[in-house]
Amino acid sequence: MPTPSLAALPIRRLSPRDLTACADLSEDRGWPREEHKWSFLLTAGKGYGIDDPAGGLVSACVITEYGPRERPDLAAIGMVLVAERHARQGIGRRLMQHVISAMGTTPLTLHATPFGRPLYEELGFKATGRAEMLQGTFVPGTWKPSVATRAATAEDLSAILRLDEEVFGADRTHIITRLPAFLDQLRVAEENGRITGYAGAWPNMATQVVGPLIARDTETAKALIGSLAAHTDRPLRTDVDVRHEELLTWAKEHGLASVTFNSVMTSGLTELPGDWTRRFAPLTVAAG
Repeated sequence: MPTPSLAALPIRRLSPRDLTACADLSEDRGWPREEHKWSFLLTAGKGYGIDDPAGGLVSACVITEYGPRERPDLAAIGMVLVAERHARQGIGRRLMQHVISAMGTTPLTLHATPFGRPLYEELGFKATGRAEMLQGTFVPGTWKPSVATRAATAEDLSAILRLDEEVFGADRTHIITRLPAFLDQLRVAEENGRITGYAGAWPNMATQVVGPLIARDTETAKALIGSLAAHTDRPLRTDVDVRHEELLTWAKEHGLASVTFNSVMTSGLTELPGDWTRRFAPLTVAAG
């Protein structure tokens, strides 16, 4: 039988059963397999993909929605991948157009690499910010935290949810309640019995990714990063909003190095909701 053209291959919803195929697709493009992250995103969000008649996936992406289920306030697009053998044939554009159409009037956001940004601009996305990826082994030296931190407990969940919605600008209950199972560490900053910030660290290949990171101020963010680093023997990786210059400078002075920059892009809104001054790093750039 003749092989159907790429344009005729149907786009379908992915599920956690597609985890191996998604990880294979990541590996095909030279990315880490990241099964742990794929599993989380396919469970907490909506995956879309195109099956390859020869096996595996031609393309895939994941959408993470925030706010009311019936009418989300915001949706993040991530993990947009096309198999190397099918690259530069319009597959990524077709999948993105399908997702944009499926989301209707929901405002959208994504983190774009320099390679991917031109496509997203063609599809109507505008760059509204930048994030800098850092990675390295944290070396505290003589630095001492000025803010108290501790491991989070189940009793902290309601306070974390309130703080997160206030800072992020949309309800992320379905994400936050999954964090204890996803993260290796979840820590909070506290003052006079009030939680002023929280941060997580999760395993990604040889590193611990720091995110989400929400904090009252830069000193609180530093204390949370330092406390996470003190409880792991892996190098840290994180993506920090470039407007947080003081935190970036401090992190680089303590062992983390710049890896790359990604553009934060939006469609349907001029800037992300919430309070960027307290939003330091995302859970993952794939989920906004």
